[in-house]
Amino acid sequence: MSEQPPIKQEPEFTPQQLVKMLLELGPLVVFFIVNSQLGIFWGTGWFMVATIIALATSWRIVGRIPIMPLVSGACILVFGGLTLLLQDEQFIKLKPTIVNVLFASLLLGGLAFGQTFIKIAFGEVFHLTDEGWRVLTVRWALFFLVLAILNEIVWRYFSTDFWISFKVWGVLPLTMAFAIAQISIVRRYEAAPKA
Repeated sequence: MSEQPPIKQEPEFTPQQLVKMLLELGPLVVFFIVNSQLGIFWGTGWFMVATIIALATSWRIVGRIPIMPLVSGACILVFGGLTLLLQDEQFIKLKPTIVNVLFASLLLGGLAFGQTFIKIAFGEVFHLTDEGWRVLTVRWALFFLVLAILNEIVWRYFSTDFWISFKVWGVLPLTMAFAIAQISIVRRYEAAPKA
């Protein structure tokens, strides 16, 4: 009797991952709702408060704050603070560009020195070969650069309300679609988990 090959299991969507997603999405939804009712400056203030609450909740529930939300949160506080202090909405609009360029630079810079920093973010979920991590790193870095360019185009050539809507209804679906499109890479370069 021949032995059946092991069935590959798909990555599971755990309750912890759902909590992380809600904590990352929550402040953006608050920003969208408050801006639609009270304007960009109130929206920015509530965005900052919601970000602090989300980061603290992540620390409390998950036991740590993932690096990407931490960096993004710090930038929200800095650029949101400048927006409110100087009453200039340009600062909060620049935040996504700067964060995305920063992430892309870190990923590509790490790769230039033989480091795959994306493994830190996804290493608990996926087990890939070194080549798989390199391919995924380049793809995510390029995606972050595309997001930075899109943010620059949208905030410079469209209204503030359109820009905020684009952040919620454009960037999030694009990011989810891009992440789903990377499943083929994950499957192609899958490595056996280390015991």
